[in-house]
Amino acid sequence: MTMHTFTPAPQAPVVPGRGRLRPLGLGDVRITGGFWGDRQTVNGRETLDHIGSRLESEGWLPNFDLAVSGGLPAGRRGREFSDSEVYKYLEALAWEIGRTDDDALEERFRQVVARVTAAQEEDGYLNTMFGRRGQGARWSDLEWGHELYCLGHLFQAAVARERTRPGADDGLIGVARRAADLVCATFGPDGRDAICGHAVVEVGLAELSRTTGDRRYLAQARLFVERHGRGTLRDIEWGRKYFQDDMAVRDAKVLRGHAVRANYLAAGAVDVAVDAGDGELLKALRRQWDRTSARRTYITGGQGSHHQDEAFGDDWELPPDRAYSETCASIGSIMFSWRLLLAGAEARHADLIERTLFNVVATSPAPDGRSFYYANTLHQRVPGVPADPDGTSPRASSSLRAPWFEVSCCPPNVARTLASLDAYLATADSDGVQLHQYAPSSVRTSLDDGRVVSFEVETQYPADGRIVVTHTTDSDEPWTLSLRVPSWASGASLRIVTADFVQQRAVDPGMVEIRHAFRSGDIVQLDLPMEPRVSTPDGRIDAVRGCVAIERGPEVLALESTDLVPAGVDDVGCVGIVPGAQPVERDGRVWIAVRRLPLEDARWPYGEPVTERDATTAEVPLVPYHEWAERGPSTMRVWIPEAV
Repeated sequence: MTMHTFTPAPQAPVVPGRGRLRPLGLGDVRITGGFWGDRQTVNGRETLDHIGSRLESEGWLPNFDLAVSGGLPAGRRGREFSDSEVYKYLEALAWEIGRTDDDALEERFRQVVARVTAAQEEDGYLNTMFGRRGQGARWSDLEWGHELYCLGHLFQAAVARERTRPGADDGLIGVARRAADLVCATFGPDGRDAICGHAVVEVGLAELSRTTGDRRYLAQARLFVERHGRGTLRDIEWGRKYFQDDMAVRDAKVLRGHAVRANYLAAGAVDVAVDAGDGELLKALRRQWDRTSARRTYITGGQGSHHQDEAFGDDWELPPDRAYSETCASIGSIMFSWRLLLAGAEARHADLIERTLFNVVATSPAPDGRSFYYANTLHQRVPGVPADPDGTSPRASSSLRAPWFEVSCCPPNVARTLASLDAYLATADSDGVQLHQYAPSSVRTSLDDGRVVSFEVETQYPADGRIVVTHTTDSDEPWTLSLRVPSWASGASLRIVTADFVQQRAVDPGMVEIRHAFRSGDIVQLDLPMEPRVSTPDGRIDAVRGCVAIERGPEVLALESTDLVPAGVDDVGCVGIVPGAQPVERDGRVWIAVRRLPLEDARWPYGEPVTERDATTAEVPLVPYHEWAERGPSTMRVWIPEAV
């Protein structure tokens, strides 16, 4: 495995000490517009303001002020993990400041950090829920208390700040180090043999170690990873697998239990495996990723099919109408996949990241950036109820996007992901640069031998499948530009235009490499087939047997009741796709032929099949899944039955 040294470290959320690929951060890659650029603009201008306002009005940020003034526990508001939303907000601010140099955000960041810093106790302990008279004792509820979980997000916020503003005098990195020192002293080899009921401290400690150079933090992350499976947490109604405490991480065959916890733990375990050179652990995590993506992941990239425990189901248990598919679980999935991509340079990990970005992360926030989906169903049976724009919604029961939740982990998680998205587009190795995700962007970086390479990416993806890379520097020696051809893109083509030659060829899914001494003005053009396609499920996914889904490029499409007027019905449950019908693209939309299903109302829903058939067909349009319900409440489905 290649060892990398970064001076200075890339402005990126993940900077492993070794691996096949090294990340290119905000200083190397800049999204300049398009699908993701528009969403970043909304995130920076609207979502961060919205989150900051809600953290104040809900009392979650003022909890830190109460900790200083002695107003806890009486005045405390929010759940036991509400501190973590403040830290995720700080992380999002740090990445956005790194992107935009926004003075107002910088001032806001420093104000929040000052309030957090003031609440830290002398020995480094920092939490507004535990440790004071009238509160539970420190570390007294590791199953549900989330103390270490909150600190994991604090560490990630401090890492984001240090990487985007090295040596900043706001003091956040010092706060994080004092807290991490306490964690090492309390839970180290000679301390408590215990873990947190919600993984993420492992990720935070590993990145803090990489940022500060303090190997104690990596050693502590490794201890936490290795302690999973020893049964140190109390058993609960869903079993210890809910916490991933039922078996050792290296012995597991698949992700299981709470989907966010599982992905966060897997991401942290990759960090540990890579930096510690633990090949067996890394092999085990790849095995888990393989089976989870093949058997426990929705077509949208979403994960988690159980509402009651927000958890993975068994293999093939993927009911669309009961899809929980929590937004945070998908962000955790991206964290896991990205680390495996950096370690092994396999395009399939970038494929899942793309699917998840376009169909879960892009789905959660509303176009105005001020309301969100917490869960992401694939089948809405009844029109949703609009949320009170000034209210706070229960998370799972919100049938449309809501401005805030009693558990609002998803809004700041989306915000930090969008603010740092530039750092997930491209990587480099000793021989060149790899493009994994496509957006209008500028890329400028140095190869290992010191040569500077730069290029501009122009594309309207996913509206259009053409990606044009125009080189803007001259190179006397050849280097390799690698472009990802998605797994769905059979029939893609590549065109290379230089001053000396023009070359065009078909390319297969995977990574296509172009090695050349590129000169300014040279063009590499990738054309991906964007015709809509019919996807059928594995026959073992019982819940959608006999159904099909329609996809176009990286986007999953959905049928909404809003568009069923031509079919004479107002419910997606009343129609099916005409067998053999192929989707067509017209006037900027994808259309499919449907007809009414043979249904009748009866006193008992079981009996002889209805024999009367309606042969009338109608063409109806589909919408990208990430746009569903934006024209008002509707019924919706991704998997559509065939009208036999």
